Amino acid sequence: MAMGGDVVRIAAMSDVHYAKTSQGKLQQVFAQVTANADVLVLCGDLTDYGLPEEARVLAKDLSGVRIPIVGVLGNHDYESEQQDEVTKILTDAGMRVLDGDSTEIHGVGFAGVRGFCGGFGRGALGAWGERVIKQFVHEAIEEALKLENALAKLKTERRIAILHYAPIRETVMGEPEDIFAFLGSSRLAEPLSRYPVDAVFHGHAHRGSPEGRTADGVPVFNVALPLLEERYPDRPGFRLFEVPREASADQGAERRHTHAGRRASDRVS
Repeated sequence: MAMGGDVVRIAAMSDVHYAKTSQGKLQQVFAQVTANADVLVLCGDLTDYGLPEEARVLAKDLSGVRIPIVGVLGNHDYESEQQDEVTKILTDAGMRVLDGDSTEIHGVGFAGVRGFCGGFGRGALGAWGERVIKQFVHEAIEEALKLENALAKLKTERRIAILHYAPIRETVMGEPEDIFAFLGSSRLAEPLSRYPVDAVFHGHAHRGSPEGRTADGVPVFNVALPLLEERYPDRPGFRLFEVPREASADQGAERRHTHAGRRASDRVS
């Protein structure tokens, strides 16, 4: 366990896609997480078909993680419409599953939602025409509002946003352009301009790009396990991000005055 010093070390990964036969698949990776990080962030698609049996296999492997675990579900975790049971199994295993809510760990605030698709910028689908199109767009808007509400509740100086779907186009680049609209939505980036965060973690785009930035310069990391394994074959399957540890009240006030707007450390691996 890496706790101590001036930073909180966050290990982030996504799209582990645990199946019924995956027992032990990531035990070594989880052991490395425990040894090198203070918090583990999981960004959805934790199971392959959203089955409770798959969640139980993952929960067993997570039992060796000796640090706090926080994350969100992904679209695969909804496939069998048993997401409530999947959430309960993972919660009982010690994971804090966020869905429009937030939590504080080691002085860092975490806000999380699954997110949704719909496209980016001028290519974003608008709520016009048939009812089904409006419902589709409404889902993306609702997820963005949930993220905004979760961020608004955080009182910490340092904040992390956890998503499954991408909030920017840059981190899905590498996927076929025809499916960009199904990999995320720029609506998810709107709350980040009103409630600044130190970093955003997401998954879903297995062949996307590892990192990018929002229009306001917030670093965004695609931590899908297949992408990390392809891009960084000599590293364990997670990104390690350091957030400066929040100072005492007096020190924090002085630092906010002196370094207003300063974001998290650029030390990320």
